[in-house]
Amino acid sequence: MKIALYQGPGHINDPASGFSLLAEKAAEAKAQGAELLILPEMYLSGYNIGPEAAHKFAVTAAGLAPAREAARRHNIALVFGYPEKVGDDVANSAVLIGPNGEILLNYRKTHLFGDLDRAMFKAVGTEFPVAELNGLKIGLLICYDIEFPEPARRLALAGADLILIPTAQMEPYEQVARYVLPARAYENQVYTAYANHSGQEGELSYIGLSSLCGPDGAILALAGCGEEMLYATVDPAHQAAVRKADPLLADRRPALYGPLAG
Repeated sequence: MKIALYQGPGHINDPASGFSLLAEKAAEAKAQGAELLILPEMYLSGYNIGPEAAHKFAVTAAGLAPAREAARRHNIALVFGYPEKVGDDVANSAVLIGPNGEILLNYRKTHLFGDLDRAMFKAVGTEFPVAELNGLKIGLLICYDIEFPEPARRLALAGADLILIPTAQMEPYEQVARYVLPARAYENQVYTAYANHSGQEGELSYIGLSSLCGPDGAILALAGCGEEMLYATVDPAHQAAVRKADPLLADRRPALYGPLAG
């Protein structure tokens, strides 16, 4: 399956323009043969927007209708971050929409980052679901989640082949993009796609460096710091060969790991 990844500044506090850009990038990705397009964390509204705007632009599943229509129109799966209205709270969420416009997966960020996240969102996410698309099992994480080993490992143990990670990674955290992502892919023998913003948003300077990594830790595509579209292919045969050669998950000894939950 060919994956497209969009890194860019998006449209801040303007969901209507965000949906329009999403449809434009979906058409561009499909024209290049991609079957799935991933965009950044809080793509729909912008990330560093503050609690008032986060509440203002928060939507339920019904508010994602323009994206679902874009997926149907261009026959491409979509993943992007958005502020989700959950009762009176706002979750930092990401959605996987199938090429038929159906919502296959909705994930709520489980690890909030500092005062910035906690001012806008509630940590209502507790689950790590997996969905199937084109024969691949897919899981979602969001930004800070991938900096902890446990969420990616939970998805790998649930059978995920591919972990998609919308992110809003800012200076000075280049080490996450350059070193943590390949390590997570390698140790879990999964493909990863890490889609970041670019440019400036308030006091945040985004580092870019979006990437697609293979199950052997190889960096298949890596963005610079500006607006960019990346492409890479998920190859189940290669993944199976990697897992057969080095059965890392099968060789685990879970009985020894109990203290890690403390």
